[in-house]
Amino acid sequence: MTERRRTLGMGLLAGALVATVVIYAGLVPTAARGDEPARALLYLVGGWLPYTLVFYLLGRFFSSPSTLPSMRTADLGLGAVVILLLLSLGLEAWGATPERIPEAHIIQAIGIFVGLALFGWGLGRRSKAITDTLEP
Repeated sequence: MTERRRTLGMGLLAGALVATVVIYAGLVPTAARGDEPARALLYLVGGWLPYTLVFYLLGRFFSSPSTLPSMRTADLGLGAVVILLLLSLGLEAWGATPERIPEAHIIQAIGIFVGLALFGWGLGRRSKAITDTLEP
């Protein structure tokens, strides 16, 4: 990996990390305290992109796959996100909304973030292996 590409990637990692912290430590709590649950939800879901990007870049820069890895990690992460989102929507359809019973949605929330991390790491690791294969 060239030094310029690594420097740009580290800058992108720092930017994604700052964006994730600003969203989850600043925007989401402010909107939730200000009686704007729809805006808080928008920030929460919008924060998934920089959060996943952080783990993609961590996988890209700090993993060392010896061969081309399978996509099982990314598949597992994406599958977990989809299943847990559906489970959370099912709970909401039965009347257990996050506003009424937040405890019922904590496991799904944690699982969604773990799934996004696995998805980002798996993609980053795979792209690093492809880049290492193509570069002399």
